[in-house]
Amino acid sequence: MAPRLDFSSWWMKDTQKGTPVVVKMENPNFSVVEINGADAAFRPVEKNRGKNAKQVTWVLLLKAHRAVGCVTWLVTVLWDLLGGIKKRVIQRQGVAVEKGKLLFRIISLFLVISLAVLAFEVVAYLQGWHFGNHNLHIPHSSDFERFFHVAYVAWLTFRAEYIAPPIKALSKFCIVLFVIQSVDRLVLCLGCFWIKLRKVKPIISGDPFKVDDVEGSVCKCPMVLVQIPMCNEREVYEQSISAVCQIDWPRDRLLIQVLDDSDDESIQWLIKAEVSKWNQKGINIIYRHRQIRTGYKAGNLNSAMSCDYVKDYEFVAIFDADFQPNPDFLKQTVPHFKDNPELGLVQARWSYVNKDENLLTRLQNINLCFHFEVEQQVNGVFLNFFGFNGTAGVWRIKALEESGGWLERTTVEDMDIAVRAHLNGWKFIFLNDVKVLCEVPESYEAYRKQQHRWHSGPMQLFRLCLPAILKSKVSPWKKANLILLFFLLRKLILPFYSFTLFCIILPLTMFVPEAELPLWLICYVPVFMSILNILPAPKSFPFIVPYLLFENTMSVTKFNAMVSGLFQLGSSYEWIVTKKAGRSSESDLLAAAERDTKSIEQQKIHRGSSDSELVELHQLKELKEAAVEPVKKANKIYKKELTLAFLLLTASVRSLLSAQGVHFYFLLFQGITFLLVGLDLIGEQMS
Repeated sequence: MAPRLDFSSWWMKDTQKGTPVVVKMENPNFSVVEINGADAAFRPVEKNRGKNAKQVTWVLLLKAHRAVGCVTWLVTVLWDLLGGIKKRVIQRQGVAVEKGKLLFRIISLFLVISLAVLAFEVVAYLQGWHFGNHNLHIPHSSDFERFFHVAYVAWLTFRAEYIAPPIKALSKFCIVLFVIQSVDRLVLCLGCFWIKLRKVKPIISGDPFKVDDVEGSVCKCPMVLVQIPMCNEREVYEQSISAVCQIDWPRDRLLIQVLDDSDDESIQWLIKAEVSKWNQKGINIIYRHRQIRTGYKAGNLNSAMSCDYVKDYEFVAIFDADFQPNPDFLKQTVPHFKDNPELGLVQARWSYVNKDENLLTRLQNINLCFHFEVEQQVNGVFLNFFGFNGTAGVWRIKALEESGGWLERTTVEDMDIAVRAHLNGWKFIFLNDVKVLCEVPESYEAYRKQQHRWHSGPMQLFRLCLPAILKSKVSPWKKANLILLFFLLRKLILPFYSFTLFCIILPLTMFVPEAELPLWLICYVPVFMSILNILPAPKSFPFIVPYLLFENTMSVTKFNAMVSGLFQLGSSYEWIVTKKAGRSSESDLLAAAERDTKSIEQQKIHRGSSDSELVELHQLKELKEAAVEPVKKANKIYKKELTLAFLLLTASVRSLLSAQGVHFYFLLFQGITFLLVGLDLIGEQMS
């Protein structure tokens, strides 16, 4: 079909129906009413009486006022957008633009072809060429116009016979994947609802570590090792070490390892000073720094577990540098191992200090709340298995050793050890009620790099552990769950169909209307799935539309990461530490205020110190003051997101010519979302 431009339905409430009739009036009867005063204009007037000049003037003034208000709003929005672009784009200096890769080149080629086709069809529309059933009717015109006319008909024929069929086939395949993933999401939500309804959760009976003897009751707590792996964590090292050192557990049965992989000597000195401070308070804490820093976090943990004194400990708790556990964390997690020798892992839930910091953190909170409360909880209750989150969990050291320990073969060492432990028969427990404070990335750059690692690593791990899964002695049901649900459906299919369907096929169908996608696929199902995702975070319901658009935008990064991990491309083993802002919770702020009240006691201690200690303290103070000075960093421009933005906006123009309402609005807002993300106008700038 040729494009048709019909906007009458947008501003006309009544549409023309039936056969048009021409009425000829003879001797028309006009009535003129003279109004004395403003109130007379608002008195009821008979329907058969005409409108006077003052009424028309009032209506015109009202419409003009509304039009001026609308124009003012549009100008304000445009001005704010240009201000943001000036702040984050024009002022950027010395920042390298993201390198072009295969995916970017494909999208760019797609955009160029779409622009050419759009221009071609706009010219065809302006010429008035409408072809029903591709019948050729050449008007009397010049040779050039006749040639252009024939070329347009040839394009319509080629489009219908050769382009539309493969697009239809690919769209049907993506629709099937979309429906399967939607069913899986619905089943998970129903499972979570059943858990809430039946109040199913792991329970600790009595005091599992209390034993009776002749003299009375004695508490026999197991030996626990706590590890804090970090690398150049200048912003969060202090609050993390402070929170772990305040854990309520017998001091003679607790050892804290600060595993520092920092390559900045100033950060090393700061962490050493913090460890020394808590060591002087009687806390069993050790500072470790590797000379050969290989294997990222897995290498760091593996090196710490090779120490001789580790054999004296039964459990190990792991906290990343931005995590702040409550003092009763071990008392809420370790007792679950009592009288349960098959239990290998107890995982706690994450809670976010900065979830309301900006729009980006709010959208992340929606995803992570669904991940923990629905995915992790349902898998933990019904399957006794889920992916270890890498932190805020307690492992039985025997389970780690029998499963092969920490391996450096992927960037998702936490998921790797969880899969191997599950294949060895170990069970997991997820505690939804035990929450550990942490941070989510506040800048799009940090979030994008984190998501790239989280989606390339699982595909890399899938390639490596697939033979082990097939050869393992676990039940066929567990093998099917690992391969089909855990890896393929939730790690591969989701980013594939999300990117292919909403970022490629949908704009392509605007130029190939023979392969148009159904309305339920564009509107109803995505909205329904977004509502399911947002249920665990009901306060986030006002952000359902930005969440839907932003998830489609992030599908580009996730798809690119999935492909790089699956085919072992250059960025599949890339590990970049997620930047943190060092946000503090209310308890941290209260503790800081309490420390300020003890300044007199600290001054007395300093007076009793030696001169060398005072010099060292002065140097550390200068280092901390230098650490808090912000270093401005210009944000990047993301070429793939920008290219897709212009592609979707081009498709929205084509949809406008075809008078497709829902498709036009979806493509328009999705293109604007890609534009904002591509210009890095979401989130905060990181220092």
